[in-house]
Amino acid sequence: MVIGILGFQGSVIEHQKMIEKLGEKYKIVKKIEDLKGIDGIIFPGGESTTMAKLLHIFGLYSPLRDAIANGLPVFGTCAGMILLAKEIVGEEPHFGLMDIKVRRNAYGSQIDSFSTHQKIEEFGNHEIPLVFIRAPWIEEISGETRVLYRLDGKIVCARENNMLVSSFHPELTNDLSVHQYFIRMIEENNRG
Repeated sequence: MVIGILGFQGSVIEHQKMIEKLGEKYKIVKKIEDLKGIDGIIFPGGESTTMAKLLHIFGLYSPLRDAIANGLPVFGTCAGMILLAKEIVGEEPHFGLMDIKVRRNAYGSQIDSFSTHQKIEEFGNHEIPLVFIRAPWIEEISGETRVLYRLDGKIVCARENNMLVSSFHPELTNDLSVHQYFIRMIEENNRG
């Protein structure tokens, strides 16, 4: 199994370290050739507008969008969630693939960043650390999207078929639960 990590900017190295800890291979994705041989891809936290521009500049936008639309498993954290959303409050969507409506910087600016520990059934029976940095939240879901977790009534984690998104940054913690879940998604996809 090879997991791609979109490598333009953001928490690329942090996701890489999580994949390494789980004993899986990874590939940093920056150009079309990097898509060959990957079984899934992570869209890291960072700056969604910058990532979207770079996806177009490097010719990755259409092939990556098509791959995800055709079932390539994807895990988007924070900015990655924004990239996948069909709707962004006050903005045009980027990939427009996942049936979610997202509000950017919903939790405020960098100074409003926080962390908490919560139990998310889908990821196991223990509390996991949730780190929020200029985080978005999901205002609405539709279609086949399932809410995996709400924090204070706000949707911060969801899944729609091959797409997993979180407002929080599991890659900035020592807990591997969310990445393990994504690996299981890829394994299911490979079996299917």
